[in-house]
Amino acid sequence: MNQTFSITDLAREFDVTPRSLRHYEDEGLLSPERVGQQRIYSSRDRVRVALILRGKSVGFSLAEIREIIDLYDLPHGAELQAQVLRAKVLRRRNQLLQQKADIDHMLAELDAIETRISTDAANG
Repeated sequence: MNQTFSITDLAREFDVTPRSLRHYEDEGLLSPERVGQQRIYSSRDRVRVALILRGKSVGFSLAEIREIIDLYDLPHGAELQAQVLRAKVLRRRNQLLQQKADIDHMLAELDAIETRISTDAANG
């Protein structure tokens, strides 16, 4: 038997708001069944929520996450999904390394300014 979850169940489990889950549904990332007004999430939706949150934690956009998740359903999707994910991970890693280098440069500039101000103040 497939386990099902309410929006409250998933929101509590993943520490997100029900509004976030509805947003992911609006973005085409989740597709819960409906019984009247109630959303019924499947185990598949639960896995997708975990993947969405993991993708967000490393800075992927919802569009990128949707692209990666949707590939799994295609023929040979797992292989294609792995290739696309690998490329996106490398691209994201390079972006973050560049941002880190930029931040390190700015911190060095701020250190230099602070040192100069301190030296000027000491020489009064």
